[in-house]
Amino acid sequence: MISYKQAQQILKQSLIAIGDEYIHSSHSVGRVASTDIKSTTSYPRENNAAFDGYAICSKDTKNINNKNPKKFKIIGSVIPGNKPIHKKVKAWSAIEIMTGGIIPKPFDTIIPFEQIEFYPSKQEAKYIVVNKKIAKHLFVRFAGSDYKKNDVVVSKGSIIQPNHLLALKTLGIKKIKVKKKPNILFFSTGNEISNNENIPSYKVRNSNNHYIQSLSANFLFHFINGGILKDNDEKVFHKKIKTMISSNIDMIITSGAVSAGKFDFVPKVIKTFSLSNFFNSVAIRPGKPILFAKINKKQKTIFGLPGNPIAAAACFRFFVHPYLMNILGVREEKPIKAKLKQSYSKKKDATRFAKCKLTSRPNGTLTVEVLQGQESFKIKSLVSSNIWALFPSGKSQFKKGEIIDCYFPNYSNASLL
Repeated sequence: MISYKQAQQILKQSLIAIGDEYIHSSHSVGRVASTDIKSTTSYPRENNAAFDGYAICSKDTKNINNKNPKKFKIIGSVIPGNKPIHKKVKAWSAIEIMTGGIIPKPFDTIIPFEQIEFYPSKQEAKYIVVNKKIAKHLFVRFAGSDYKKNDVVVSKGSIIQPNHLLALKTLGIKKIKVKKKPNILFFSTGNEISNNENIPSYKVRNSNNHYIQSLSANFLFHFINGGILKDNDEKVFHKKIKTMISSNIDMIITSGAVSAGKFDFVPKVIKTFSLSNFFNSVAIRPGKPILFAKINKKQKTIFGLPGNPIAAAACFRFFVHPYLMNILGVREEKPIKAKLKQSYSKKKDATRFAKCKLTSRPNGTLTVEVLQGQESFKIKSLVSSNIWALFPSGKSQFKKGEIIDCYFPNYSNASLL
């Protein structure tokens, strides 16, 4: 049996290559950028108004004061979306401008509506009255002040989020290069597993299949349902692996049949293939019989998850998910740090993944509570939880107030940090 850290190292040494593809930016949320995505234009593209008001030329005000006011003739209006005005402008001119309107030259500053005095009246305004020196560039949004051409909008390895999409669409970026989603073929195993809704007490509903499939959007893979392998389906499974090796399937994941029982055939079948890396049994709870194999000289891998629902969920989150992020080039996931709400103990030599509740105190401190019902068959505590806490090996006692590493169960921390 190897440690969790040793298993992590094997996974990092066993990465497979995932190709790239170009997609429309409209469909990019949840995908991983293959390269730095750069702005193709400056934004804003031209100087524009940050406030409704009147644009004037600031140098026309250098000799103006309260005792020496000046009337500025209103020569028109600038409305966002209209073609910019290009014409010669006489001194002491003003132009009405709305927020977002392109500021025509030689105007270079804006007086807000609230500060305007009209002449002869607001209803019959022909001039605005300026009674002080006006600084240059008031209420001006400068061209390129947000993005300059070739600025990085999305960094390579980032999981594209809706806020990225807002920027991509604003900047007119249509096609982007992203990593392809890995294709995962999933099998449930065991005569007891059933897809029927109404089952006898000696059967088990195929929940792991639905759980893993539900994670496919957040964890960046295509899910392919391989069905249920029965206890005597060793030859069928062997044939499925052979087919996978010459197909576009990148990974097989099984649930169940990975331990040492009479019908646990998954490890035996996998060992008949030439493998470059392999482990089966890691010092963790839940999920000790987790299996991993990389087919020698092929860009194909296999994960064998335990059959118990919570063990399968934990092993997917802490083995399959980090592996997927690595092959997609996503930056390393960082844990959420939280204070332990109560003392906790475990076996010293095992890493423990615990179903927990993350909460925030009024002072902003994050706390994590280990819930009752940590057994790998108990799903009620998973429903009540909102975080996985990782208690590392090498230590058995954890005191209240200690800082614990936490990971969101249904999406990657890397998409948030």
